[in-house]
Amino acid sequence: MAYVRTYCPKVRVGNWDMNLRLEEDAVKEFLERKEKGELTVQKVDFLKHNILRQVNLSVSKDGGLHFGDVVMLVNVGGPDRECTSISINADISSLSKTSNPVIQAPCAISAGRSLQPCARNAFIITSVDGSPEGSALHYEQSFALKSTSGFAGGCAKKSRLQEVNLEEDSSFVSWWKILHFDPQERLEYEGQPIPANVKVLITHCKTNQALAVLGNQVLWTTYGREYEVTAHTFLDSHKAEQDNNHWVLSTSDPAGDGLLLLERSQPVDKWCKMLLHMGF
Repeated sequence: MAYVRTYCPKVRVGNWDMNLRLEEDAVKEFLERKEKGELTVQKVDFLKHNILRQVNLSVSKDGGLHFGDVVMLVNVGGPDRECTSISINADISSLSKTSNPVIQAPCAISAGRSLQPCARNAFIITSVDGSPEGSALHYEQSFALKSTSGFAGGCAKKSRLQEVNLEEDSSFVSWWKILHFDPQERLEYEGQPIPANVKVLITHCKTNQALAVLGNQVLWTTYGREYEVTAHTFLDSHKAEQDNNHWVLSTSDPAGDGLLLLERSQPVDKWCKMLLHMGF
């Protein structure tokens, strides 16, 4: 009697033993990385859980800005962009490879569309000249912006203008000053207390360039569609700063109803401790 040799799926061919062992090793490595929290999805969840946690903005009892206040830097928008806020643009590559990951400097920033106060877009007005916490911030007075969770400070990736990023050091390149919105009244208001929730210019002390958001330079980040932030003064035909440079340092509504944003042109634990800084 003759037997016909046939092939069936159970027949093992080629380097079946090696392939089986490689599969077992891959599963073992996956389970080990999962246990240590090293999977990409776990890092993204960890990042978002920490950087998007809610932060309470300061309430201005006298209507002014003070050292130590927690504020959001909001650009009221323009024809080519929505209302946005300065936000930490961290991804999983920004996390340190330690048991308790933290954001490593330098860290990029962008203009995000979310206006919900969180660790990503809330900053602390910090003294650089010895002014005590709680004292009023004045026009033309130097200060730094520290992230609530640390401190904030090459050329920008898309526009090739001056970069603004987050650094750990609080040197002179991390110093900023606020100018009055109206250039014709700027000299008159120099040295006066700055009201909260009004349009102002935020100017870098070293380069004298104004903080700006670029509506024509879109960034696709972990948090969605955002805009590039740079330090560059945009002037119109009347030598006045354009809306790219218009910012509102927003505080909380005294009634507790959330963010207070008035468009007036006239008169926390160490998770990411860095300063708003200009890169060179």
